[in-house]
Amino acid sequence: MIPQEKIAKMLAAYDKKKLKLATLCSHTALQIFYGARAEGIKTIGLCTRERKKFYDSFPLAKPDEYMIIDGFNSLPCEELAAQNAVLVPHGSLVEYAGSSINDLPVPIFGNRNSLLWEKSREKMSHWLNNAGLRTPKTINPQKIDRPCIVKFPGAKGGRGYIIVKSTDEFNIRVPNPPTGTLVQEYLIGVRAYPHYFYSPISKAGYAADSGSIELMSIDKRLESNVDECYREVAVGVEVKPSFTIIGNTPIVMRESLLPEVMEMGKRAVESAHALFGGIPGPFCIESIIDENLNFYAFEISARIVAGTNIFPNGSPYSLYSYGEPMSTGRRIARELKLAAKSSQLQKIIY
Repeated sequence: MIPQEKIAKMLAAYDKKKLKLATLCSHTALQIFYGARAEGIKTIGLCTRERKKFYDSFPLAKPDEYMIIDGFNSLPCEELAAQNAVLVPHGSLVEYAGSSINDLPVPIFGNRNSLLWEKSREKMSHWLNNAGLRTPKTINPQKIDRPCIVKFPGAKGGRGYIIVKSTDEFNIRVPNPPTGTLVQEYLIGVRAYPHYFYSPISKAGYAADSGSIELMSIDKRLESNVDECYREVAVGVEVKPSFTIIGNTPIVMRESLLPEVMEMGKRAVESAHALFGGIPGPFCIESIIDENLNFYAFEISARIVAGTNIFPNGSPYSLYSYGEPMSTGRRIARELKLAAKSSQLQKIIY
């Protein structure tokens, strides 16, 4: 892991009046570029040559400049640092950069330690349990006695997840499970994904740790055929469910549930501080709400999630906080401005 002191030294050499945001041209890049533009911050898009024409087709959400790269696992960190750039992580960076995130010699928005805790199923479970959040039971693959969902490591958007009902079925369908494979009981309920933003430099939101959290928005994911299989079942077609995420839809949650949503975010933030030094910036607790209105947190994403793309002009929740369009992407840019102005960049960057 690159020492935090080295990143702090790099950041100290930056021209704070010329800070730029950089991100991979994937996942939530349109939202990040659009939000940074609204805050007056220049952007750099790390883009493969074939994708550039796509981003150019959205003039208000394309980066101010491109760095053409061969692939998402090869990043021009020295060039980024030379341009006073802060790298904003999202799901594609988590998936394609892998463990190299540890050593990227460029300032990253947030705490790169949190991305490592997200990638490890074991660490993530420890984080959720340490936060006191209710979670689905983790099942030993050799003791499966109920419907379970089998999840594979990485940020693959649900691709490859399968349902099994017994150990024999697991052994047949997953003969060589990769390290990090997780087997969880399959819960029945409504999936809800609240998007939070934790600021260690602001007291304006819901008090958590030394700062506050804001509820930016909430979404539900649309997962390939499992969300439409009722049509096939109705006409007698057998469906093998798949869970690859193809999009997202917004949720406005009943107001009586929101206090628990905020408490979940608070506990996740304070647990993160105790375990690995905190989680400044955006994150998402991926949950299921059962018929008794109990929340079960089954995963946590320690960075901006794709569900926030529904809200480029903000959500009802961000409107109540800001009274102006405020996406999660724009909130990242604003936090960078506020931290630079108050000489607190070290609190939100590693």
